[in-house]
Amino acid sequence: MRVLRSVAVVGMMALAGCATRPPPVVSRAPAACVQSGLASWYHPAAGHAPAADGQHPKPGSFIAAHPFLPFGTAARVTNLENGRSVTVHIEDRGPFVGGRILDLSAAAARQLGMRSGGVTRVRLLAVPGEAGPVPPAGKSPPPCAPGTAGLHPA
Repeated sequence: MRVLRSVAVVGMMALAGCATRPPPVVSRAPAACVQSGLASWYHPAAGHAPAADGQHPKPGSFIAAHPFLPFGTAARVTNLENGRSVTVHIEDRGPFVGGRILDLSAAAARQLGMRSGGVTRVRLLAVPGEAGPVPPAGKSPPPCAPGTAGLHPA
């Protein structure tokens, strides 16, 4: 009887291993979002210290720091004072000054024609998960906010 019970338990355990697994969770592609506010420029440690994403920023790269957009997010930033735009990739966290939405690398700030004061009003169009240039927006995407606009895959 004990042997039969042991064989039955081992058999059930073996069959449990053959059970199908639930399908993996597939996250949908995050949606674009838009944000307007003040941006400043910063010098991300001159390539000596890694950014928050662990990478060492290269001088002259078009990167930015944002409080919550996922690392690698491509974002089109438009200077609202002169209409100039640049595409940056989020590689760092910040800004750490109240009232600002974005810190830009010096190269990106130059491309935008930011004044020597270093702060200007911008519009940020972010497409999390996109690599490369951000396409022009056909209709206005939702505002960027932590946990909304598809920023965190379901």
